[in-house]
Amino acid sequence: MSGRRITLFKLLGFEVHVDLSWLVLAFLVTWTLAVGYFPMQNPGLPPATYWWMGVAGALGLFASIVIHEFAHSIVARRFGIPMKGITLFIFGGVAEMTKEPPNPKSEFFMAIAGPLASVVISLCCFLLAGASAAAQWPVPATAVFSYLMWINFILVLFNLVPAFPLDGGRVLRSALWAAKGSLHWATRISSTIGGGFGFLLIILGIFSFFRGNLIGGVWWFILGMFLRNASRMSFEQLLLREALAGEPVRHFMRENPVTVPSSATIREVVDHYVYRYHHKLFPVVDNGALLGCITINRIKEVPREEWERRTVGELARGCNSENTVSPETDAVRALARMHRSGASRLLVVENGRLTGILSLKDLLQFLAMKIELEGESSR
Repeated sequence: MSGRRITLFKLLGFEVHVDLSWLVLAFLVTWTLAVGYFPMQNPGLPPATYWWMGVAGALGLFASIVIHEFAHSIVARRFGIPMKGITLFIFGGVAEMTKEPPNPKSEFFMAIAGPLASVVISLCCFLLAGASAAAQWPVPATAVFSYLMWINFILVLFNLVPAFPLDGGRVLRSALWAAKGSLHWATRISSTIGGGFGFLLIILGIFSFFRGNLIGGVWWFILGMFLRNASRMSFEQLLLREALAGEPVRHFMRENPVTVPSSATIREVVDHYVYRYHHKLFPVVDNGALLGCITINRIKEVPREEWERRTVGELARGCNSENTVSPETDAVRALARMHRSGASRLLVVENGRLTGILSLKDLLQFLAMKIELEGESSR
């Protein structure tokens, strides 16, 4: 979903991040409101006023999405579901769960909390728009409140479409889960519907494009592609969790991993390790003992002219606890740690000694092999 992101603030124990793709959406929303929506709805105002209205509308939309995702996160925490945080990206926002809901009830209330929050926001903006018109406040204020009322109402309608992983799709999954008692079956059905809805949006985008609505057509097409991919990935993540549940890390780790001695120079690390193995992090080991880690970012801090004489031992730092696990750690917990830290490899450490490396690639290969050998029963 996300690439590079920036942490904005922390509230009620949840970190709010913004993916760099959100900047694209923020600009497009502001531009669309300033040159299209507000001039059409409220003609005759100065151009600068429309741009201020566009900025206010975009900030209001930003706040609405944050509140929507906070509602999901607060209810999830009430049911004991760990939440990594909230990230805003080009298609809106997502409350990041580290595991599936424990039962259909928690899934339903967590899913419905977001749309209910958007309904409340829409009603509040409706009241503010009416109050500002009655009090004869400046036209821009009334116009912005009216826009936020309608955009939140539209967000409610869109999110309630029963297409996973939209909120409506999660509500559908909770109902299917409660009816049959199978999260796997419920996820497969709801994600299939989600993929079908995404396909319809793609067709709508192509149709709109050839009808002359170029910008709208492109956006519908991209949104449809996003929903198809998101629904597929959600089901694959569930399969991975089911396949790995109860399996210790030692079953998947690679023994005898590539390590760097503390006496190696930076030049040797770059030439013989980085360029050969293409990893961004290497464990520093002497006589089997893990001394720390050396990363690409740490190497970049050293001037190139010093690479011949500076050693890894001078630069190595203690390995982040988020990047290490024990051999007996449950593989599902290790996967959650990868997701939380953004790392694709974890160091397997026991009694201060490096015993192996766990990679996401190895976990995915195990899943593919298990499904091939055991078929539907492995799911």
